[in-house]
Amino acid sequence: MGSREKYEFWLNNAYFDDDTRKELEDIRDNPKEIEERFYKDLEFGTGGLRGIIGAGTNRMNIYTVRKVSQGLAAHISKQGEEHKKRGIVIAYDCRNKSPEFALEAAKVFAGNGIKAYLFDELRPTPELSFAVRQLKATAGIVVTASHNPKEYNGYKVYGEDGGQLPLEASNSVLEEIESISDITKVTVMEKDQAIESGLLKIIGKEIDDVFMEKLKTLSINKDIIERMAGEFKIVYTPLHGTGNKPVRRILAETGFKNVLVVREQELPDPSFSTVKSPNPEERDAFKLAIDLAGRENVDLIIGTDPDCDRVGVVVRNAGGEYVVLTGNQTGCLLLEYILSQKKAKGKLPENSFAVKTVVTTELARRIAQYYEVELVEVLTGFKFIGEQIKLLDEQGDKKYLFGFEESYGYLAGTFARDKDGVVTSMLVAEMAAYYKSRGMTLYEGLQEIYSRYGYYFEGITSYTLAGKEGVEKIKSTMSRLREERPASFNGSEVAALRDYLHKERYQLDNGRKEVLSLPESDVLYYEMADGSWFCIRPSGTEPKIKIYYGVSDKNHELASKKLQALQDNVLAVVKKLLD
Repeated sequence: MGSREKYEFWLNNAYFDDDTRKELEDIRDNPKEIEERFYKDLEFGTGGLRGIIGAGTNRMNIYTVRKVSQGLAAHISKQGEEHKKRGIVIAYDCRNKSPEFALEAAKVFAGNGIKAYLFDELRPTPELSFAVRQLKATAGIVVTASHNPKEYNGYKVYGEDGGQLPLEASNSVLEEIESISDITKVTVMEKDQAIESGLLKIIGKEIDDVFMEKLKTLSINKDIIERMAGEFKIVYTPLHGTGNKPVRRILAETGFKNVLVVREQELPDPSFSTVKSPNPEERDAFKLAIDLAGRENVDLIIGTDPDCDRVGVVVRNAGGEYVVLTGNQTGCLLLEYILSQKKAKGKLPENSFAVKTVVTTELARRIAQYYEVELVEVLTGFKFIGEQIKLLDEQGDKKYLFGFEESYGYLAGTFARDKDGVVTSMLVAEMAAYYKSRGMTLYEGLQEIYSRYGYYFEGITSYTLAGKEGVEKIKSTMSRLREERPASFNGSEVAALRDYLHKERYQLDNGRKEVLSLPESDVLYYEMADGSWFCIRPSGTEPKIKIYYGVSDKNHELASKKLQALQDNVLAVVKKLLD
C-alpha cells in the first residue's frame, strides 16, 4: 500500500481508537503530513524504535508498539518454552505515553504466553539492564527516547545479558516484525487476565534494593566520603526524569549529606517545562542548577537525562564560573580516578581493560597506557561496550574496569550492561570529594590530567535533516565522500581513511589497504597528517548527520587553535555537500 492507502486504512478501520482517527481526520487536507506519517514504518534498528508520538506507521503509538512487541514475542517464542517462562522485563521513563506503551507491550507478551515483569512506576534505563540479569529474563524493554525533545518516545530492546540487543538478534526481530501483514491481528491480553494467569507481574522495591547494594560495592574511597561529607555540597537535577529517586538514594546511602535538588526539576514532567531540551550535554539545561549552586556556594553539579543513562557534570573553573564538562572530560577524569586509586590500593588487576568508542577522545588511550591497562576500541553505541564486557570479562579471562563514550555515557562495574547514570553520579561525587580532600576542585583535577598527558580537545557538529528528503540527503553525502575520497579538506591533509561500512583502512600516500575488524557501520574516520582526526556518520536514533573532531597539542592555546582550524576546514567541504 502507498501512503494514502495506509492513511485511509487507519482512518476508516474500527480497530483504531477514536482519538487516533480524529488526529488523522485533522490532516486529511495535508498530503505532505500524510506522506511523512505513512511513507514508511517506524524503523526498528539495533537499538529498537524512536520517533515522534502520533498516529501513523512512522510514529510512536500503541499500534506501532504492539507490532514491534509482536515481532519480539515471535522471536522469543521460536527460542522455546524455557525462554517464554523466563520472560521479559519492562521499564519506562517520564515521557508522554510511556506508561501506556509499557503496559501495551506487556499485554502483547502475555497474549503470546510470555511472562512480563512490569515496573510499578518509572525507572532508569540502567536498572532495567540490571533487572534483566537479576531476574534471569530472556529480554528487556525500556520505553524511552533518552534526551530527545518532548515530542519523541521510543522502545529500546535488551538481550538476556542486559545489553542492547545484538545485531543478529535484532535482524531476527526485524524479520518477524516485517512478516506482520495486518497490524490489527496482533495478539493482546487484557491486564487483569494477564495478572490472574501469572503472565504479568508487577515489580519494584525488591529490585531497587538489590540494585543499590550492588552499586555501593563500586565505591573506591568510602573513607574520603566520610571525612569530606560534612563540608562537601552537591546540587543534583534529574531534569524531570527517572533519576530523582535512585540518584538521591545512592548519594545518601554512600554518605553524602549535603545534596540539594533543583525543586523545579525534581518531579516527572513529560513536557520538560523548565528546559528547551532535557539534555545534560547543554549548559541551558543546567541554568536553574547553576543559579542554585551559586546561591549555596556548591562544589559540584550533577544532572541526569530523562532515562538516567547519561550524566552531565558542572564544576567551577579557575575564574569561579560554573562550566559544563564535556563527556570526554568527565570520562577521562573518571578513568584516571578509577585506575589511579585502584593502583594505589593494590587492586588494579594485571589483566584489566577499559573501553571507548572510535569517536571518543584519544586521551583515554594515553591514560590507559600510563597504568598499563588495555584499551579496547569499539564502534559508536554503548551496546558495543556491553558486548566487550560479555566477551572479555564474562566469557574471557580479563577484568572490565570502565567504559565510556563522548556522548555522556559511562559504566563502571558489570551489574548493568548499558551506560548508567546512577553509578556514575555516585563515582563523580566521590571523585570530586577526593580532589577536595587534596585541596583541589574537579576542574583543577582536569588540568592536572592535561599537564601529565597533553591537551586533548574534541568537538562535534550536528546537522538535523528531518523528513524523507533529509534522510536522502544524508545518504547522498556519505556516498559522495566515499566515492570522491578527498585527500584534503580545505587544506587539512588526510593521511588515511577508515571506512567502516566497507571494513577497510585506506592509506592515501601509498594506496595500501588494511581490513578493519570492527562490524560494518556507516562511519567514515579520517586520520589527518598532523595527528588530528575527524569522523562523520549518520545518527542511529535521530535524523542527523554528526561530525566529530579530535586534536592534541602541548598547551591549551595551541590545541584550541588546531581544533578550530580543523572544524573550519572540514565544514567548508561538508556544508557544500549537504547544501
